[in-house]
Amino acid sequence: MTVDVAIIGLGYVGLPLAQEASKVGLKVLGFDVNTGVVDALNAGRSHVDDLSDADVADMVAAGFSATTDPSLIGDAKTVVICVPTPLSEDGGPDLGPVKAAVDTIAANLKPGMTVILESTTYPGTTDEVVRPVLEAGGLVAGTDFHLAFSPERIDPGNETFGAKNTPKVVGGHTPACGDAAAAFYGQFVDTVVRAKGTREAETAKLLENTYRHINIALVNEMSRFCHDLGIDLWDVINAAATKPFGFQAFYPGPGVGGHCIPIDPNYLSYNVRAKLGYPFRFVELAQEINATMPMYITQRAQDLLNDDGKSLRGSTVLLLGVTYKPNIADQRESPAVPLARHLLDKGATVQYHDPHVTNWTAAGDGVTRAEDLEAAVAAADLTVLVQNHREYDIDALAGKSQNFFDTRGKASDGEKVHRL
Repeated sequence: MTVDVAIIGLGYVGLPLAQEASKVGLKVLGFDVNTGVVDALNAGRSHVDDLSDADVADMVAAGFSATTDPSLIGDAKTVVICVPTPLSEDGGPDLGPVKAAVDTIAANLKPGMTVILESTTYPGTTDEVVRPVLEAGGLVAGTDFHLAFSPERIDPGNETFGAKNTPKVVGGHTPACGDAAAAFYGQFVDTVVRAKGTREAETAKLLENTYRHINIALVNEMSRFCHDLGIDLWDVINAAATKPFGFQAFYPGPGVGGHCIPIDPNYLSYNVRAKLGYPFRFVELAQEINATMPMYITQRAQDLLNDDGKSLRGSTVLLLGVTYKPNIADQRESPAVPLARHLLDKGATVQYHDPHVTNWTAAGDGVTRAEDLEAAVAAADLTVLVQNHREYDIDALAGKSQNFFDTRGKASDGEKVHRL
């Protein structure tokens, strides 16, 4: 075997992993079915927020190469699956990309290999979906090759925690499988945390994001009745957060987005219903609350315009920030999309501005980009802060606006400022 690790899927998870492995001198092969991605990486060009072109060029100089040729996977000591697992129409995970990756590995599996699944999924996937396909050729997991699950914990745009210093949870099909996976990650990850098995490691990832999902829903629901009662929820949260134990601050917003919070808890809920026949009520209630926030923001926008003697129909609403989190270009599951659609459905003229997004078509052709930010803010009947990018001077923009609806709690008090 001439390759230390083959990483299948070169997106926001696989590429940072490849970078850290390359930094310690491992021979890294990246595999992706997207020819454009592969060609760009081999030419030293990045397509993810967290790595620059210079970062990718350094990886290539260190020996990293990307390929669309699956036969090269057979040269690897370790193979890591980092493909996406979006939601399917029935609310469960779409395992199509995972199954395709596993089929590719199975066709090139060699004795002594270590195969690790990182893609987020429901408990039991490694053992029930991945293992049978890999063993179909006669090799046995735990005897002829190692099999493990290690959930990805990449937080795009996080400038403090990355692939190296975020603890890596590892659960093996057998203890020896766990040992092999832990030894692999231990070469370039600061802390490796051993889970009892693959199911425990799979469920740990879902628990992490379900915890966040439910607590975000809690403060989102509180934002509604605090507004009706004339209570400043942001001040409430700041006061509660001074307690040095027993409380962690979560903040309301226009909805949840990204690759984890809107999706991962549904895997767990789906699995509970499918296997046990009863609902995971906390998750389903949280999903209901968070999914209705864009409509609630639309209703608040309508009320604010009414207070100003205007109708939402025919008014211009400017959305600031359409990515799912600040300071990156990632738009996956952004709440800006349903918000824009609700506004359009009610007859508003919708514009957007985002320093990281030059072409936004997710909400349809009816949304145009504001090229001159200050002029657009001054002209709009209502400006809505959807995502707080560092490029925005919030108080200055609020001061230039006719009405400023702050869904992120970032603007200072002012006559024109209205908070979620």
